[in-house]
Amino acid sequence: MKSKVWFAVPALVLLALVSCQANSETKPAPTVFTGKVVGITDGDTVKVLRDNQTVKVRLSGIDTPEMDQPFGKQSKRFVSKLIFGKTVDVKDLGLDRYKRTLGYITEGSTEVNEALVAVGLAWHYVKYSDDQKLAEAEKKARAAKRGLWADPESIPPWIVASTQ
Repeated sequence: MKSKVWFAVPALVLLALVSCQANSETKPAPTVFTGKVVGITDGDTVKVLRDNQTVKVRLSGIDTPEMDQPFGKQSKRFVSKLIFGKTVDVKDLGLDRYKRTLGYITEGSTEVNEALVAVGLAWHYVKYSDDQKLAEAEKKARAAKRGLWADPESIPPWIVASTQ
């Protein structure tokens, strides 16, 4: 009888270790913080003052044209008019490879990430996002030929970067 018990103990220890490993790999639930927008880097990156610290926030799920691309300056201006100097909520999804906070920004009832796509100043970045609201906003902007969709040859920044 003792040999059967001793046989089960290593199996239980292994199961516990695997369970702990699986739990450590799950992503924590996103948090939301509030702060004042103190800088606009470009259409998809802003600086938010949080607890007297500046946090660089990369808008998640979208990609705007680079500043030297068509609609790059317009996307930055749009974001600036929408949220510069205002208090916003940031849904914090963690850090990207450049140590920026990835997030969704809301100002009042306006979802900034979605608004950029809806007016045709950003692409839904499907490589990193399966957000259906962004997909639908892009579909409508394309159909209406708004913003960058007015140019049938507009090139997403991730394509431009890979050709340079």
